[in-house]
Amino acid sequence: MIHALADEAAAHWGGTVQRLLRHRENAVFEMALPGGARAALRLHREGYQDAAAIRSELWWCAALAAAGVAVPAALPARSGDHLVTLSTGRSASAIAWVEGTALGEAGRPFDLPLAEVLALHRALGALVAQMHAATDRLPLPPGFTRPRWDIDGLVGEAPFWGRFWDHPGAAPDQRAMLLRARDALRERLTGHARQATLGPIHADLLRENILVHRGALSLIDFDDSGIGFRLYDLGTALSQSLYEPDFPALRDALMEGYGTTDTAMVETFTLARCCASVGWIMPRLAPDDPVHRSHLARFMLCAGRVLGG
Repeated sequence: MIHALADEAAAHWGGTVQRLLRHRENAVFEMALPGGARAALRLHREGYQDAAAIRSELWWCAALAAAGVAVPAALPARSGDHLVTLSTGRSASAIAWVEGTALGEAGRPFDLPLAEVLALHRALGALVAQMHAATDRLPLPPGFTRPRWDIDGLVGEAPFWGRFWDHPGAAPDQRAMLLRARDALRERLTGHARQATLGPIHADLLRENILVHRGALSLIDFDDSGIGFRLYDLGTALSQSLYEPDFPALRDALMEGYGTTDTAMVETFTLARCCASVGWIMPRLAPDDPVHRSHLARFMLCAGRVLGG
């Protein structure tokens, strides 16, 4: 079914589906365009972002690409529109192909020499800073809408990715720490908001969404992007590295590239991402999936470092 729907979508660009790249939230295919160029065809997950939010994402990425930021621009369909509706009601879009291999994989330690990993983290920090600075120069168009990664979106009564402190599989000590983290994050983010601005952020800078090609980095998969605190992007990038023995050096290299010295807030946002991830898995994975245990354990590790105790 998904392959037939991809063929239907590809026809809007005059393209031909080559292979399925990933099928988790969105279904993403490699597509050959007329003339031989490649593109990534996305069938957007149903019930997550509405058409206005997807169009906002596509506009933002196109504007960033035009400003020289290494992100994929949206490609118009034959109709001239960047978003098409398929026979099932599902939305589809296409973006320019980005060469490269993922920076890493969740749960797997970096296998490059430390000096190379640190250089990549400095480059990543610089790229994120460039993305944020370019965004600040963009007048957002009327109707621009994306999810909120602000205080309410992270630790309000109904966070965007769910009430992580209500995880049914959390042990008593884990639940107590989840509640403690929620309250501490709310207090710290309230203080941070007095001097930090909100704006469009990637919000999902995991290793799989950072591509490396000949030493240069690109950012892909803006599906979870939204309006939030800028340092949340750094916290997200670090959330997969908590078990790395050289975590402090990775953190410092990322911060150096970005141009911040606020270690306390970067680690606070790393904790915020770990909390959000606990909420994200609750409705998506079977109760006996081992990822529940691993995400809760990672949260406890991060909370112990950031909050103590």
